[in-house]
Amino acid sequence: MKLSLELTYQSSKAWVVCVMNDFDSFLQDHADCERKASAMAMSFIAKCPDRTDIIPKLIETGIEELEHFQDVYGIMAKRGISLNHEIPQDIYIKQLIDSCRHGRDERLMDRMLIASIVECRGAERFKMIADALEDDELKTFYKKLWTSEAKHGNLFVDLALKYWNEDIVYKRLHELNEIEGNICKELPIRAALH
Repeated sequence: MKLSLELTYQSSKAWVVCVMNDFDSFLQDHADCERKASAMAMSFIAKCPDRTDIIPKLIETGIEELEHFQDVYGIMAKRGISLNHEIPQDIYIKQLIDSCRHGRDERLMDRMLIASIVECRGAERFKMIADALEDDELKTFYKKLWTSEAKHGNLFVDLALKYWNEDIVYKRLHELNEIEGNICKELPIRAALH
């Protein structure tokens, strides 16, 4: 069974050119995204401590995302790049969260499926970066991240399927995937993951 959908919008070559032209800013944003991804995995646990069969996978994901942050920070430190003093609001994520339904179960499902889509978008973009990089160490790092993000994209759908019917999950995943593609079309191109 395929757990994630193909993205409805393909990131442009102009986006990766922008990232390559300001890679230091991209690294700062990437570090912020990894910190938020770790916190997001842990927030699922805080919101649904009664759903014990998904907690181990969420803990594992939170740790893995924190390790990604550590790795990105290590790259930044070598390059003399500091972390952002404040994590700016991510308009992409805000718009996706704004599309969530209300009601505890509906919102939880939507948040899990959005997490899946965001991870799939990360996989797509990390692959583009890996393909564009000339530095072998960075290329290897972003290939590793691409694989990890793709795995997480599947993971969140799998977690949702533990609690909701397959038809309901895939119908909503398709709807949110369309919303995400429309959001991406309107985003300004900048040296950031989203």
